[in-house]
Amino acid sequence: MSVPEDEDSLTQRWPRASKFLLSGCAATVAELATFPLDLTKTRLQMQGEAALARLGDSARESAPYRGMVRTALGIVQEEGFLKLWQGVTPAIYRHVVYSGGRMVTYEHLREVVFGKNEDEHYPLWKSVIGGMMAGVIGQFLANPTDLVKVQMQMEGKRKLEGKPLRFRGVHHAFAKILAEGGIRGLWAGWVPNIQRAALVNMGDLTTYDTVKHYLVLNTPLEDNIMTHGLSSLCSGLVASILGTPADVIKSRIMNQPRDKQGRGLLYKSSTDCLVQAVQGEGFMSLYKGFLPSWLRM
Repeated sequence: MSVPEDEDSLTQRWPRASKFLLSGCAATVAELATFPLDLTKTRLQMQGEAALARLGDSARESAPYRGMVRTALGIVQEEGFLKLWQGVTPAIYRHVVYSGGRMVTYEHLREVVFGKNEDEHYPLWKSVIGGMMAGVIGQFLANPTDLVKVQMQMEGKRKLEGKPLRFRGVHHAFAKILAEGGIRGLWAGWVPNIQRAALVNMGDLTTYDTVKHYLVLNTPLEDNIMTHGLSSLCSGLVASILGTPADVIKSRIMNQPRDKQGRGLLYKSSTDCLVQAVQGEGFMSLYKGFLPSWLRM
């Protein structure tokens, strides 16, 4: 008795579908656990935004600069403890799409496009290129959810400043952005977003494998949870160093006020945002939110 073609194709597709679902579930748990760090990071990235002076916004001058701990405590005291998870719903959407899409793309690139060497070894350079490409594709697909997440994370600050709230909820946010800017509006900030994904994946993959290999060969440590933890600490540091500037630019472009056609009022492009940040706030402004970003990774 022959197996129907649709059943056979379903059997072949199931491993990737299961990896998509499992990676999405794992990402959801990780997102819920670390989201307060992500919210704190976004708030830090917006502090002292020089471009706001052009619109006559006095918030930049009136608000003193806060570090990571004071920012987190300020959110709890001024907005409430649960506001540390404001924007977590689109963040979960984002991680399901990003992590699932990245995992499936990476597996496809590794097995079909690049392939292993004759000795069944998968070289580091292939892993890095595959990881960067998978990260770019996954992040591009997830950009609309990232956009809504960033804007919802800033709603509490807008309320404290006496500004009207932009959204009633997640679905209203998607609908409003789509109505004002069209499909293109949902991909605002996608250029620095995929740049960040590529840089983070490159730093993460190369550093993790290199540090783990060094520790196993040159220290008494074995291939265990301690080795994995130290490798993750180092890879997260390098990934944050490489990716934070693009993350700051991405967040500011996504959060900037827009006209009725959905065009940004502060920045013409990611390059313009970069130049304004460095000229108005100094080079280190590109590393605002670095510490919570590293701790989260």
